[in-house]
Amino acid sequence: MELVLVHPEIPHNTGCAARLAAALGLRLHLVEPLGFSLEDRYLKRAGLDYWPLVELVVHRDWTALLAELSRAASRPVAERLRLFSARGGTSLFATDFAADDVLVFGCESRGLPPEIVQPFAERRVYVPIRPAVRSLNLANVVCLATYTALVRAGVALPENHGAYEPHPRANENVLPIQRARRSNVDA
Repeated sequence: MELVLVHPEIPHNTGCAARLAAALGLRLHLVEPLGFSLEDRYLKRAGLDYWPLVELVVHRDWTALLAELSRAASRPVAERLRLFSARGGTSLFATDFAADDVLVFGCESRGLPPEIVQPFAERRVYVPIRPAVRSLNLANVVCLATYTALVRAGVALPENHGAYEPHPRANENVLPIQRARRSNVDA
C-alpha cells in the first residue's frame, strides 16, 4: 500500500503521515506544490526521530506521480487509486481494499482538486461524519484510513509486544529533505 498527500499545506500533518509510514513500512508520496519546505523544523518535529525509516518520494505534479506508480505495477494505477474526500464516494467502512492500493489525500484547505477527482470519481472514499462538520483533520484521516485499508485488504500489521527498540539511526539529526527522493519518471 502507498500513501499520497497532494499539495499538503500543514507541516505537522505531513510529519504525522511520515511517522505513520515509518511505523507501517509504507512509502509516502508528496505531490507538489507543498505548503512548506522539507527543511521545516515543524515537519521534522512531527516526524520525530523516525525520518531515517521513511521512504519519501516527492513528485513535481500528479502526472509524475501516476507515471511513477505505473512502473512495474501488476495492476493499472487507475484500479489501485483510492481518493479520499470529505464528500461523496463509498464509506471507508464499506470499501474493499487491496494490498497494492494507493491511498490519496488532498490538502487541508481544499481537499483533492477536481481535475484529479473527476477522472476517478468512482474511486472516492469518505469517512462518515455529521453534515454540520466540514471535514476531519488530515493526519487523523490518513491514520484511520491506512489502518482500516490494511486490515480490510488482509495485510498483516506489525507485531507489537510492547517493547521499543530505537532504530540505529534514531539519534541522528535526519531532516525530511535528506530522505526525499525526487521522482524521475516523465509522463
